[in-house]
Amino acid sequence: MSDQPGRPRQLAFDLPVDSRHGVEDFLIGPSNEAAYGFVEAWPDWPDAWLRLVGPEGAGKTHLAAIWAKAAHAWTVPASEVVEGNVPHLVSGGALVVEDCDRDLADEAALFHLMNAIKARGGFLLLTARRSPDQWGLRVPDLLSRLRLAPHATIEPPDDALLRAVLVKLFIDRQLVVDTGIIEMLALRMERSFAAARALVDALDRLSLERGRRVTRALATEALAALFPED
Repeated sequence: MSDQPGRPRQLAFDLPVDSRHGVEDFLIGPSNEAAYGFVEAWPDWPDAWLRLVGPEGAGKTHLAAIWAKAAHAWTVPASEVVEGNVPHLVSGGALVVEDCDRDLADEAALFHLMNAIKARGGFLLLTARRSPDQWGLRVPDLLSRLRLAPHATIEPPDDALLRAVLVKLFIDRQLVVDTGIIEMLALRMERSFAAARALVDALDRLSLERGRRVTRALATEALAALFPED
């Protein structure tokens, strides 16, 4: 198949994207500045734990990576928090546990981990998309502990931050896109970081397949495919 007669369609490969997670790459706006400030305030936290809450693709992993580097913390998915792993996980003194509302399998182990981290004088950062009341927890003591834990929330992005995120995502993929197209995308897309990532992924793939730069027509096509109701 071809986009135009005589022009072969190029294959799009899932090559790794250079997604940088340094502090200098974190874009700050009204929606995330409070969460960023909380992370930057470490080790002057009000408790040994911090819950970092935000929607999919909001930057929780990036912010957690910034803290992990500063605190020399290990990072593990919630699925690895099981009773047999707790002594090892605590031994580093600082730990990030990601996707607690999605992958947590051993509630008793997380409760034990929180107690052990605090007893050691360490720190624990927990990431999740939702508040603990929506995790479906069955251990009342764990739910109570998590409700009382200090927390920081990343809200959906404002217009300026959404445009900046789009620019960063295109730069990460080494795509040059006109500012007018960025403006059009920001106005017509769903207002979320996850939508921005999906949109840039789609445009990267379309650009490779068609052998064309990202044009307004290509952007319109991607918008219509991802957000048909808009």
